[in-house]
Amino acid sequence: MLDQLKYKIIAFVILIAAFSSCKSGATHSKKGTATILEADNFKHYVDYFNTMEDENLKFAIPNDSAWTWMEKNIPLFECPQQNFEEIYYYRWWTARKHIKKTPLGFGITEFLVDRSYADKYNLIACALGHHINEFRWVHDPKYIEQDVHLWYRGNDGKPMNKLYKFSSWTADALYNRYLVNNDKNFLLDMMPDMITDYSVWEKDRMRSDGLFWQHDVKDGMEESLSGGRKVQNARPTINSYMYANAMAISKMATMKGDKTLEEKFKSKADNLQSLIEKKLWNPKSEFFETFTEKDTLAQVREAIGFIPWYFNLPQKDKGFEKAWEQIKDEKGFSAPFGLTTAERRSPRFRTHGTGTCEWDGAIWPFATAQTLTALANVLNNYNQTFVDKTDYFKQMDLYVQSQYYRGKPYIGEYLDETTGYWLMGDRERSRYYNHSTFNDLMITGLVGLRPRADEKIEVNPLIPQEKWDWFCLDNVLYHSNIITILWDKTGEKYGKGKGFRVFKNGKEIAVSEKLEKLVSE
Repeated sequence: MLDQLKYKIIAFVILIAAFSSCKSGATHSKKGTATILEADNFKHYVDYFNTMEDENLKFAIPNDSAWTWMEKNIPLFECPQQNFEEIYYYRWWTARKHIKKTPLGFGITEFLVDRSYADKYNLIACALGHHINEFRWVHDPKYIEQDVHLWYRGNDGKPMNKLYKFSSWTADALYNRYLVNNDKNFLLDMMPDMITDYSVWEKDRMRSDGLFWQHDVKDGMEESLSGGRKVQNARPTINSYMYANAMAISKMATMKGDKTLEEKFKSKADNLQSLIEKKLWNPKSEFFETFTEKDTLAQVREAIGFIPWYFNLPQKDKGFEKAWEQIKDEKGFSAPFGLTTAERRSPRFRTHGTGTCEWDGAIWPFATAQTLTALANVLNNYNQTFVDKTDYFKQMDLYVQSQYYRGKPYIGEYLDETTGYWLMGDRERSRYYNHSTFNDLMITGLVGLRPRADEKIEVNPLIPQEKWDWFCLDNVLYHSNIITILWDKTGEKYGKGKGFRVFKNGKEIAVSEKLEKLVSE
């Protein structure tokens, strides 16, 4: 009798634990267990970063707790090119600085210092899509989940007052996060908020022709060549964002089994795709351009013309990919320290001065992150001959090189394209500017883990074959499994044999003699 009672109690405890797990929708139950790399081998980076400053601003995770947090939460990475490795850990170190406790949970800031145009708790919505895409790789989901809840429900259950101050691709980013953590519950719980979000933008920003307009400044891109702070242009930014958000909501509706809603938002996306290709594509410049409030093309190439590929929007085999030749052209966007925000051949390039947030050519990490995400999509999803892995690696290399200031790791607002000098770099507001992604690019682009809805693991590295003799990305929490990706040219570095290998929970699931696309069955 006692034995039966004991077994019933054990069964009840197990049932309660299972119910709690399902209810929470948590997918981080597996603790970080790196297969190859030892976390302590990278602690020296954080020790160094902590010495670079007098920590005048401390929030949820101060410097003395930074390594403890990183050790528990981030994928590990090593490679033979030291600056890549250093900036990888530096960007996690800086991202952690922006986690802020509020009465309603964690928020993620853009500036560490208070800004007059921020919402409660110093939150700014401009880079929310970047924050979600970067933080989707953090093992503990509460930071980004509470931040999203704060934005959409933190005002007595309603959105924050300044959520719509900036256009965004939040629904798309949340769906992309689902592709990493497989948390269907959280995604579908946010679905009504995303539908409401979409209707707000339709009401406030949709033109009679079905395109969306936006002030440059409310795209987070002040002082551009194609518009202005008060001009109502149909820009590739907001239109691509709204296409992507409609596609994401359609996919959410599919997951929920709502066929009517699925078709409704798929139709919205299809219509926007057609309008963008028809009205924003300039066949003369072979580029997506801003469509002005006067219903004419702006006749200038800007980095925002690459954004449609951030969402795989342009139809394949239609010739649109020729636009990517411009990232290799020194009269286009190719500059000594990265990709400019406007084409260098324009007579108005860098004519707006300095110090008022100009997007007239200087390099902004916000735009660099978008362009490199788009480029990775082109290399993965489109058949074309205009760009290849060497182009991607070159720009990632320049992105890494640009993130130094006076010999130390640094991320700020924007920089000079020829000298690498950070504009306004000595201003307190610029330090640790949380306005871009980097580690998401390292994981999904350079190393090439391509998130998917199914259980196949796809890896397509964009590292040229002879560039590095070895590298390893480890402790990646993906679909509740720990993924390890490594390349070892000689087999002597990691002792797992020669070649390119993918492991799931320590078990090898895919291998090749060379750096190439692998898909585990």
